[in-house]
Amino acid sequence: MTMYTQSDISYGILRSKRSTADIVIERDGSIIVRAPKETTDEQIAKIVEAKRRWIYKALAEWRDLNATRVLREFKSGEGFLYLGRSYRLTLAGEQDEALKFLNGRFLLRRDHIDDGGKTARQAFVDFYTSKGRERIADRVAYYAPKVGVKPTGMDVRDTGKQWATCSASGKLSFHWKCMMAPLTIIDYIVVHELCHLHQRDHTDAFWNEVDKILPDYHERKEWLRKHGAGLDV
Repeated sequence: MTMYTQSDISYGILRSKRSTADIVIERDGSIIVRAPKETTDEQIAKIVEAKRRWIYKALAEWRDLNATRVLREFKSGEGFLYLGRSYRLTLAGEQDEALKFLNGRFLLRRDHIDDGGKTARQAFVDFYTSKGRERIADRVAYYAPKVGVKPTGMDVRDTGKQWATCSASGKLSFHWKCMMAPLTIIDYIVVHELCHLHQRDHTDAFWNEVDKILPDYHERKEWLRKHGAGLDV
C-alpha cells in the first residue's frame, strides 16, 4: 500500500467497491483512508484535511489505549488469555504437543523457548487458530440465519490489522487473536462481518443491521476498542 503524507499526517489509501469514504486508525496506529475506486488522490487529501482534528483526537486515544499494552513473557506463571480469561503458563518437559491447555493451565514444552520465544509464540498462534476454527465456525453457523445471509466460507488466520474481513465472494476470515476475547466480543465480531454481507460500508444502514441482532453492540464495540491492544502474545 502506498503511503501519502500531508503536513504531519501520513496515511494509506485503500480503494474498493464502496459508496463513501471513511478514515480508520488501525490497531498499529496507522491511518487508512478507505474510499470508492473512482476517488482521486486530490479528493482524498481534502477529506484528510477536513478530518484533521478528528485524526489528532483518534491518534491520542490510540496512544492512551496502547500505553497499557501487556507484554507477556514465556515463563512459568505468566498469564495468557483464552476466551476472555487469563490462565497461567507452565513450562513442561516432555509432551507430545508443543502447547496444551489442560486443567485450567497452558502447558508449553520447554524446548520451545530456546529461540527467544519465536517458536513459543507460534505454538500459541497455532492453538488459537485451531480452537478458533471450531468455536468461531459454530458462532457463524448460529448467527448467519439470524442475519439472513449465507457466507461462502470461513477461516481463522492472521488478518493483519483487522479483527476480521469479508471478501467480495462472501468468505469470512477472522484473526486468531479473536480467541483471546470473551465470547460476547467474539459474537460481536462475527455479527459485524456477517452484516457486511448486507452492507459493505459502515453506514447507518449497516449499524442498523448489527443492532437488530445485538442491541448492546455499542458496549461490545467499546470493549474491543479499549482492550483490543491487550489481545496479543
